[in-house]
Amino acid sequence: MPDALVIVESPAKAKTIGKYLGKKYVVKASMGHVRDLPKSQMGVDIDNGFSPKYITIRGKGKVLKELRDAAKRVKHVYLAADPDREGEAIAWHLAHSLEIDAQSNCRVVFNEITKQAIKEAFKHPRSINMDLVYAQQARRILDRLVGYNISPLLWKKVKKGLSAGRVQSVAVKLIIDRENEIKAFKPEEYWSITAYLTKDDQRFEAKFYGVEGHKQDLKNEADVKTILEKIEGQPLVVRSVQKKERKRNPVSPFITSTLQQEAARKLNFKAAKTMMLAQQLYEGIDLGKEGSTGLITYMRTDSTRISNLAKEEAAQFIKENYGEEYLGKSSGGGKQNQKAQDAHEAIRPTSVMRTPQSVKKYLSRDQFRLYRLIWERFVASQMAPAVMDTMTVDLEANGVTFRATGSKVKFPGFMKVYIEDNDDGKKEENRFLPELTEGERLEAEEIEPKQHFTQPPPRYTEARLVKTLEEKGIGRPSTYAPTLDTIQKRGYVTLEDRRFVPTELGEIVIELMEEFFPEILDVGFTAEMEQHLDEIEEGKENWQKILDEFYAGFEKRLQVADEQMKNVEIEDEVADEECEKCGRHMVYKIGRYGKFLACSGFPECRNTKPIVKEIGVQCPTCTKGQIVERKSKRNRVFYGCSEYPDCDFVSWDKPLPRPCPKCNSLLVEKRSKKHIKVQCTQCDYEETSQ
Repeated sequence: MPDALVIVESPAKAKTIGKYLGKKYVVKASMGHVRDLPKSQMGVDIDNGFSPKYITIRGKGKVLKELRDAAKRVKHVYLAADPDREGEAIAWHLAHSLEIDAQSNCRVVFNEITKQAIKEAFKHPRSINMDLVYAQQARRILDRLVGYNISPLLWKKVKKGLSAGRVQSVAVKLIIDRENEIKAFKPEEYWSITAYLTKDDQRFEAKFYGVEGHKQDLKNEADVKTILEKIEGQPLVVRSVQKKERKRNPVSPFITSTLQQEAARKLNFKAAKTMMLAQQLYEGIDLGKEGSTGLITYMRTDSTRISNLAKEEAAQFIKENYGEEYLGKSSGGGKQNQKAQDAHEAIRPTSVMRTPQSVKKYLSRDQFRLYRLIWERFVASQMAPAVMDTMTVDLEANGVTFRATGSKVKFPGFMKVYIEDNDDGKKEENRFLPELTEGERLEAEEIEPKQHFTQPPPRYTEARLVKTLEEKGIGRPSTYAPTLDTIQKRGYVTLEDRRFVPTELGEIVIELMEEFFPEILDVGFTAEMEQHLDEIEEGKENWQKILDEFYAGFEKRLQVADEQMKNVEIEDEVADEECEKCGRHMVYKIGRYGKFLACSGFPECRNTKPIVKEIGVQCPTCTKGQIVERKSKRNRVFYGCSEYPDCDFVSWDKPLPRPCPKCNSLLVEKRSKKHIKVQCTQCDYEETSQ
């Protein structure tokens, strides 16, 4: 007969924890929240101190009955939801529903699901932290006040089904502002001159630096001609050779935002997918004889702190597998963000000895890839800096200076395990220079002048947008993924080549928001509100006071908007295509998965179809249809025959209009971050085009 009931959020977590606690404990799952504000109404009594009206979530009655029955059969009930605001709120709602005293020692928290962490946590149960609960409740009510007041206004004035969340609106505005920057951008001309030289059979390049020792920009072709005339027929003489040793320090272990950014860059994962997989790794994976085991620490964190035990284990692993010289002398969590709450450790493997390869057979492909990323990043963070030998050579011809730079890895350090990506996908490569001495004369094999134009700022990728939101203090680790998901589902932005582009609808909504609710879109205001929520969590602010101060001005703006906001009619864009069912024109509509074609005769005619884009390749299967570009429900591009469903040709790789020179079959383009490879679908022919 068990002595205690432990309630967690998910069955996977229940299974893992149950394994460690033994027969005296019964572990059950609440399946997330059991109470929430009602969907059909505001659910907040504004006149009574913003008192929330919680109800049992539909479908949770059966779960609650099972938990109540289990609670009656034990002496103690422990609430072990996740160790954050949301988890604290779940525990508080469970305490209310099960009539447990929130002030009793009913709350158990842990940062990792390992035997040691679980056993230790149950030695120190505590009461429910109401400051954490109030912070979560304040955010929930704040978002409800904004969403349930502005959204109906947008339905009335613009279009049904719109929403205006606090953080999501700022995210959309950032995307629109960036798009406006790109449109307003005026490219400026500039030039470069590269000299190609060879010594000891080693070819290297030197770039124009300046004249008479002063750096100079080449703004036009006339500037270039002047330089070329000065150096025509002149040898390049080595004037200085500088050799230095440069250290490159390892990056910190992951926090939520950096995990989302790096998973987007290296694995092409959306933020929501990254968090879903991380949750699975945290809650527990069945490792055969070892049973269900949590592989990583809690994944919603803004702290780079690491426990001493984890550091010691990592040090042992590094020494045994790479050698003493690879161990970092002061390895730690790196520089801590000043805004970090430091409630949890960084995201790391629960045991560094559990290498990715040792658990690979128990994980799905994507679980493995994410675990490997987390494991490698953590191990690298505890390793020694890399040491680079750098060389800078200035060469001169008639007072004109060219500069060659080279570098090579002297000691790889942490780079033996992991190198961080960047948003541009550029990787640092070894660039060797031959041994050169001052006074040495070299003849340039080629002098190449090249015209360039400055480029506009890039559109936001998911990784870049998460980074910007974090830097500006907008949202918190738990909000990034749902925010990015929502703005796409509402049709405010679309993803083109993995970059956010605002839609007409998004621009209209933000324009109205800017006119009537400027504070909602103000980055500083939103960041300040996040700070107030943090202060509520720390017990420094009263949650009702914060809401009252916000609502006083917001209520007045609502009244003005209701009276003065004009009706905006968004006309459907007519397509150059007729409905095959009724003959009316088709129009472009925006749905959950982007644009699609629908009959203008709706609701009499409900014909819809996806938008297809021909790529100029005839179908190799039926030879009647054209290959068209389509998108899957997950927004992934694929290629199929226009005669579908009569022809079932489909390809994830882009077919090319030219046949294979070897067997005359279909060629396809296979893209990776490093290059584009052209392959034949029938024989072994291939070529690298980039």
